[in-house]
Amino acid sequence: MGQNVSVPKPGTELQVIGAGLPRTGTSSFNAALEILLDGPSYHGGTQISMGSPIEIASWIKILQYWNNGDPKDRPAMKDLLRQRLDGYSAVTDTPAAQLVPEILEIYPDAKVICTVRDPEAWTKSLAQIRNLALMWFLRAVLLPLPEMRHFPAYADLLSVQWEKLYFTKPHEHGVDTYNRHIAWLKENVPEDRLFFVNVKDGWEPLCKALGKKVPKDIPFPKFNDSQAIEETAKYHVQRGLVRWAGIIGALSILVGAYVYNS
Repeated sequence: MGQNVSVPKPGTELQVIGAGLPRTGTSSFNAALEILLDGPSYHGGTQISMGSPIEIASWIKILQYWNNGDPKDRPAMKDLLRQRLDGYSAVTDTPAAQLVPEILEIYPDAKVICTVRDPEAWTKSLAQIRNLALMWFLRAVLLPLPEMRHFPAYADLLSVQWEKLYFTKPHEHGVDTYNRHIAWLKENVPEDRLFFVNVKDGWEPLCKALGKKVPKDIPFPKFNDSQAIEETAKYHVQRGLVRWAGIIGALSILVGAYVYNS
């Protein structure tokens, strides 16, 4: 995360599938793609946590289809993917990073670019997301927020998908998960369509993969994902608590009026 919600541009075709796991510089990567492709890019974490309710509702349904594994559901799942990604030049971050084969079926000309980092550092960074997603009071706090009340359910479905895809126990993702993701990409994406880049290396590797010239006088975007996630979580929790305070206050007034008039 770390960006504003992107708005689709009619007529824009998906050119890049960002296959990097969360916490591999996906926000910086997403912003760089918008510059190079001159079009909006769909960052999963940002769109789901800051977008309209239809965003998270759609991904919940997509993940339900994927987790069920029924071939009859694939057409409906692909239709939902197409609806969410229509009008974007690229898609990055989870959950798209775990749906690369399905998205490639819809956009067969797209390139798959995976952002990478040191697996040990990635493991430590991912723990932050896991701890936030597992906050025991999150379900109650987010309940009054139409766009976020379903986030715990989304997180549960995402966890199930990762367990099935990476053969791990619930919430136990580390170096093995990272390495399995890379291996899975190599097994499912043609070699000439798959690229790996580290955002710390700046423009050159990404521009080479896309066949683009390095932008002049434009620094490579840098976003602090850790800070962004903490700020987003704090923002929604505060909104939820304020909303609950209003609800409780209104109920108190109604109860007080009823008692007074009884």
